[in-house]
Amino acid sequence: MTTSLRNTLVRLADAFAVSVLEAVRASSLDEILSETQPGGPRAIEPEPVTEPLTATTTGDERLGRRSQRAISSLLDRIVTLLEENPDGLRSEQIRVRLGLSAKELPRPLAQALESGQVIKSGQKRATTYKLSELKVAPTTELDDAELAEVPE
Repeated sequence: MTTSLRNTLVRLADAFAVSVLEAVRASSLDEILSETQPGGPRAIEPEPVTEPLTATTTGDERLGRRSQRAISSLLDRIVTLLEENPDGLRSEQIRVRLGLSAKELPRPLAQALESGQVIKSGQKRATTYKLSELKVAPTTELDDAELAEVPE
């Protein structure tokens, strides 16, 4: 009985798919677009390419490549957040407040430490990041001449 039901369902699905394909082939592109897009037929325009400030991942995927500009922008957001929290924050707190995934934070934090904008104290999960006493210009506004003047 189940094979009979299965055969009937397969036949009906095949017939439906064939009739849908015939209807699509018999229609013009404008007619198809008017049915699938609200407001009638439109010319399909490419969306502007914008670079995301954060790369999204799900699960165990690798993080997509980010530009230096995106990382610098994220670094500036971290510095601004630490300015608002003078007692410092743990990396988990920074991540949650900025709405980032765990994989997005290590590189900007490492650059902040390397540039001297941020200092850390503590170990492992108790590590707290604070704004450094040394004020460094925001990373997005430095050009090559200014970078040469920043003390190491």
